[in-house]
Amino acid sequence: MVSFRKKKDLLQVGLVLVILLLLNIFSNYFFTRFDFTSEKRFTLSPITRNLMDSLQKPVEVTVFLQGDFPSGFKRLQRATRDLLDDYNAFGHNRLKVTFVDPLAGANTEQQTQILQDLQNQGIEPTNLSVKTESGLTQKIIFPAAIVKSGERQIPVKLLQTRIGLSPEEVLNNSIQNLEYAFTSAIKKVNSGGKPRIGFTEGHHELSDLQLNDAMRSLSDGFEVGRVDLKTIPFSGLEKLKLLVVPKPDQPFTELEKFRIDQFLMHGGRILWTIDPVTAELDSMRGHGGEQLAFNKQLNLDDQLFSYGIRLNFDLVADMSSAQIPINVGNVAGQGQIQMLPWLFYPILMPVSKHPLVKNLDGIRTEFISTIDTIAVPGVKKTVLLASSPFNEKLNTPHLISLQMVEQDIDPKTFQSPPKTVGVLLEGSFKSDFKNRPIPEGFTEKIDVLQQSKPTKMIVISDGDIFKNQINEADGSPFPLGFDRYTQQTYGNKNFLLNIADYMTDDSGLINLRNKEIKIRLLNRAQIKSRKLYWQILNNALPLGILLLFGIFQQYFRRRKYAA
Repeated sequence: MVSFRKKKDLLQVGLVLVILLLLNIFSNYFFTRFDFTSEKRFTLSPITRNLMDSLQKPVEVTVFLQGDFPSGFKRLQRATRDLLDDYNAFGHNRLKVTFVDPLAGANTEQQTQILQDLQNQGIEPTNLSVKTESGLTQKIIFPAAIVKSGERQIPVKLLQTRIGLSPEEVLNNSIQNLEYAFTSAIKKVNSGGKPRIGFTEGHHELSDLQLNDAMRSLSDGFEVGRVDLKTIPFSGLEKLKLLVVPKPDQPFTELEKFRIDQFLMHGGRILWTIDPVTAELDSMRGHGGEQLAFNKQLNLDDQLFSYGIRLNFDLVADMSSAQIPINVGNVAGQGQIQMLPWLFYPILMPVSKHPLVKNLDGIRTEFISTIDTIAVPGVKKTVLLASSPFNEKLNTPHLISLQMVEQDIDPKTFQSPPKTVGVLLEGSFKSDFKNRPIPEGFTEKIDVLQQSKPTKMIVISDGDIFKNQINEADGSPFPLGFDRYTQQTYGNKNFLLNIADYMTDDSGLINLRNKEIKIRLLNRAQIKSRKLYWQILNNALPLGILLLFGIFQQYFRRRKYAA
């Protein structure tokens, strides 16, 4: 009898081992995951799965998150590793992932060179305070990755900082953004041809030096260049996926407007970054600290109005603003420089849930104006950027002086509804040249459309939003969004990259930024007040249950085998 039971038990054990072995073999060929979270945080989107399934070339991902980190960065490291494991499962092992510590084993001189090399590749370091037995120490880490395929590589920023958020919220936003960041980068390095983006010139737009970092950052995934609307043939203009109008200062001719109009009618996308008012801080410093802000005459008002937008001739002063250096006096012949808020450099904190601006850091602007939207059939409008509620609108012409920084601000005068300064328009637009003759000088034979194909445009009432600052010492450009005065980096570059993805891609890739992971934090007050209760619940109770289970198991075994 006992021998039969032993054989039966051995047979059951053998059957379980065979089943486990078969499952292990089966799992090497088929992958699945059961995601029981309400927000499906561990489930890749169909866009990502299709991209990885259709990979034609191997992709290498180097993640610079290796080493001893605080718990928050360990969570980011683990989330990155888990996500890339899922990518590899759908990518038929065409994805090679490596986690490295770039500074491991390097001396001081080597570390300096490594830092320089990584910064040249678009990888920015982060200083981290680490608590050790001897106290707090500073550690340089690189919360970033490089995605490479063949000769093409793109940096991926893993840490999405944002002003005013707690470390837990910053970390959560970063994890939410991982899939979009990696999918976008993999798609760009694997795509056959790059979409073309053209920046207009010929109207005193921003120079190549002022657009240096914008164009360089875009060149990782796009073909970027300048476009002269006076000379470019329409066939060349049609090859562009996105046309950018970066802060023109001179009026457009009717011929140029017609080319822009028909580019839009044929499905082209346009990004307008326009200053309706002339106002420059450098001009104020060179003219006794004063300047008359006056209206620009760009000859674009009627065209934008027909598309559903009116740029107003005013300036927005906002209490949420960047700081500038001001000479507040002299001591012993030395000028005393102090950083003071400049109300005409608003910091815009995006509140829209649209994926273009969701979870972006504050965006630095200079001399912005208000935008009104006009009801146009078939065109949907989404406000992307707006001022804070603590603003005041100044109609132009208006005399602006640097002495304003020394004036006491009355908060009552800075209480007003947020002012719209950035709008996305999507749909089918009516041609500005409908029922009008073709401008003189246009000799090309094209299909002149009166109504556009479904397309989109973005209008921002700040021409400097994508301008990088210049190092006065050597004339080199700073990174886009970096403020040389406060040494702070804003979200301007990420905003530009999001716009480029959204305007040139129709697969819905940008919608991956809508992914949300809920923060489920412990209640620290309850933990402190009920510490003993939770200790007993988590430690003593499991041990008690295990003890009871052992007692009852022994009792039943004795009864079963007593005979």
